[in-house]
Amino acid sequence: MIVYTPPQAATSIPVIDLADSFSADPAARTAVAWEIHKAARDTGFFYITNHGVPQDMLDSLLTTSAKFFSLPLPDKLTADIHTSSAYRGYEPIAVQTLDAGSRPDNKEGFQIGRDLPADHPKVRRGVANHGPNLWPDNMPELRTEIEAYRDRMADLGKHLVRLLALSLDQPEDYFDPGFDEHVITTRLLHYPPQDGVGEGNALGAGAHTDWGMITMLLQDQVGGLEVLNADGHWIRAPHIPGTFVVNLGDLVPILTNGLYRSNTHRVLNTADVDRYSVPTFFDLDYDYLVTPVATTLAQGEPAGPGVTVGEHLADMLRRTYTAVAATP
Repeated sequence: MIVYTPPQAATSIPVIDLADSFSADPAARTAVAWEIHKAARDTGFFYITNHGVPQDMLDSLLTTSAKFFSLPLPDKLTADIHTSSAYRGYEPIAVQTLDAGSRPDNKEGFQIGRDLPADHPKVRRGVANHGPNLWPDNMPELRTEIEAYRDRMADLGKHLVRLLALSLDQPEDYFDPGFDEHVITTRLLHYPPQDGVGEGNALGAGAHTDWGMITMLLQDQVGGLEVLNADGHWIRAPHIPGTFVVNLGDLVPILTNGLYRSNTHRVLNTADVDRYSVPTFFDLDYDYLVTPVATTLAQGEPAGPGVTVGEHLADMLRRTYTAVAATP
């Protein structure tokens, strides 16, 4: 019988070794899933090691990201996100406000998703975050590297979602119906250094929870990520070589009826150097209906009728961007 201790105020983020999750032995995979179960209930955050993504791919992408953000602003604006029907491309500093009521975030970004043609059914419907990617002029290596990385992270995202299903006492393929038309966004982010919390609570990324299902974060050696624990204290999630930081988004408490946590976090770059990170947000099909999983581990009655992935993501886009409203 599994006995679970109620969450305590975390002082650090757990590290989970994924090696056995790729095993042919179901018991080995389930053991890793149980480590995810514990982390999902305690903090909603965990590091992963032995994830299968080559280190040279990670290092090269961070180098290419720094090169892109060092370009003159007019060059970056050849891929201006405000000209994209699918909200892809370059996002200047102070476009997004993640913490409502605070000043806009002190970061700039570049993002892509699945590159979908005009005749794709969801593009024809005009759904948010579906369509072609947008690329800057005169930097072809950016497209080559970030597309390869996105595809590798889609595979890892599916793997983690299958482990999430196992962690809820469900078959590994429980969420597979949402995989074919999954929603994925990979963002290159640049955080200039700042002395501390600026006027108007100005941070690199304001305090927020992520919107969707899972986030897989590649961060450089600068660090700066902070997670709010159960006592209301900020704990650091420093750079650990060869790892990703994984956290659960706001759809996960819905599908687990509040059993798993989507935890508040922020970025504050108080180092005297620039910080670069690459979050990848992996979600199920835009039309996938997220309702509480029928697990014996959850308590109480289901909270609400559920929501589609797309309805939820479009609503969050409308709330957090000052210049662009998403159209569901």
